[in-house]
Amino acid sequence: MADTIVMRLLAVIFLFCIIAQAEIHSQIHVEEIFPIKTPRLFTITEKTVLSPSNDIPVVTDVVFPDDTFSNIVVNDLPSVPWFIMGKGELKAQHLVSFLLNENKNADRVFVEALAAYYIVEAGKEGVNHDIAFAQMCLETGFLRFGGLVVPEMNNFCGLGSIGPGEEGIWFSSVELGVRAHIQHLKAYASEDPLIGELVDPRYHFVRRGSVFTINGLAGTWAADKLYAGKIELILHRLYHH
Repeated sequence: MADTIVMRLLAVIFLFCIIAQAEIHSQIHVEEIFPIKTPRLFTITEKTVLSPSNDIPVVTDVVFPDDTFSNIVVNDLPSVPWFIMGKGELKAQHLVSFLLNENKNADRVFVEALAAYYIVEAGKEGVNHDIAFAQMCLETGFLRFGGLVVPEMNNFCGLGSIGPGEEGIWFSSVELGVRAHIQHLKAYASEDPLIGELVDPRYHFVRRGSVFTINGLAGTWAADKLYAGKIELILHRLYHH
């Protein structure tokens, strides 16, 4: 009787072993025929896919390496305005408060007038006034000046300031100086005609529509390769002020 029970147990164990081996073999066989892909998320930088301009990188997340570009999702675009043409978001009082916080010696009345001019002139030409104002802050050292350009020039973007003997262009008023800045930005970023009367003497030296974003201003508007990054940092501070 005992021998019979032992034999039955051995038979059951043997049967389980055969089934287990069959399942393993079957799984290996199936995976060899139909390889199972584990989704992998990775980031690439592609300057030619879904990019409105060659001067702005498109950072994308791709699920599979062999996916077609139609499945690419654009993300990680800058959190600050990047395109020169567009509508600014910030109100005049925000611009004023930001600049006075950066330069406590600046004259409030002057800064208020300056901010108003930037909003009006940029809005007229379709330029993002947040970007223009941030560039002005960079070019003038938050209205501290100190370089070849002096406050009396009403030149807020370094127009024509190349070096010794080329200190820059003088404008008869703050309004005209701001207008020239906006017109010069538009010359880079758009092929559309100006709305206002031309006051920028260097307007015709720019290849129209050659730069769509602040990234393209590095090496064109300024030789400094970090120029765009400096504007972007000011914009980040401006938006988080």
